[in-house]
Amino acid sequence: MLLLHPGDDLQKAFDAASPGDVIQLAPGEYRAKTSIFTPGLTLQGAGADRTRIVWDDYALKLDENGVEYNTFRTWTMAVCADGVTMRDLTVANDALHPERKGQEVALTVYADAFAMERCRLSSTQDTLFLGPLPRDLIDRYEGFLPDHLRRDIACRQVFTDCLIEGTVDFIFGCGEALFSRCQIRSLYDVRGSGYAAAPAHALSQTRGFTFRECRFTAADGVKDGSIWLARPWRDHGLCRFERCTYGPHIAPLGFDKWNDTHRDKTARFYEEPPVPGRVPWVRRDEPDEAV
Repeated sequence: MLLLHPGDDLQKAFDAASPGDVIQLAPGEYRAKTSIFTPGLTLQGAGADRTRIVWDDYALKLDENGVEYNTFRTWTMAVCADGVTMRDLTVANDALHPERKGQEVALTVYADAFAMERCRLSSTQDTLFLGPLPRDLIDRYEGFLPDHLRRDIACRQVFTDCLIEGTVDFIFGCGEALFSRCQIRSLYDVRGSGYAAAPAHALSQTRGFTFRECRFTAADGVKDGSIWLARPWRDHGLCRFERCTYGPHIAPLGFDKWNDTHRDKTARFYEEPPVPGRVPWVRRDEPDEAV
C-alpha cells in the first residue's frame, strides 16, 4: 500500500502503480487534474469530507492552443482503466458559474468494472460523465479528444452509498451504471431549472442508468418543482428508477423530452413503483436488469 499526502504528485503515483495496487490518500485537499490508466487500482480516502481531489477546468476555457476545452476535457479525474475502485473520498470541480463557463466535469469514467463507495462527486453542470461517448460524438471529435476517450467500448459502473450533486445533466453518458442507495442532490442554479440525469444510450443497449433506492434531494435555494429526474441526451436514452424517494424540488411530471425533439417517443424511462402524474410516456413494464 502506498500512502500519499496533500502536495504529493498524484499523477506520478498513478502512473507508477502496478495493477491491483492500493493507494491510500491521507486527509486534505489534493489540487490536481489526473487520469488513471492502471487497471485494478484502488484509491482509499479517509472519508468523503476529509479527502478531496479538486480542479477547476470548464468547457469555455481556452487551452494552450487557444482551443476551447469542450465538455469532455474538463474532468478533475478521468478513470480510463478497467477494475478501478474508489472509496471514501471526494472528487470535485469547483469552477462554478456554468451559466458563463459551460460544463464542468468532476469525474469521467471511460472504463469497465468501475466501483465507487461512500464517495462524493461535486460540480455544477455535467458532474459525472459515464463513457462511452455516443457514436456520433466519437466521430465528430476525431483528432480533438485523446484516443482513450474515443473508444467504443462497453462500460459498467457501480456507485454505492455515494453523494452526487450538480445542477444540469449532472449524471450523463452511455455507461451501464447502477446507483445503489445514493443521494442525488440538485444544487441551486441561477438559470432556475435543472436535470439530474441525461442518458444517451444506443438502442442496442439493454442496460442503462438504474437508480435503486436513491434519495433525490435539493440544496437551499432550489425551487419546488424545478428539477427533472431525466431527459434523453440521445433518442434512446435508458434510465430506470426503482423504489426511490423524491423531494418537492422534483417536477411532478418527472421527465423532460429534451427541448423540441420527439424523444418522448423513443426514450426508455422506467419508474417503479409508478408515480401518479408523471408524463404518459414513462414505461412501466420490466426491462432487463441494469448490471
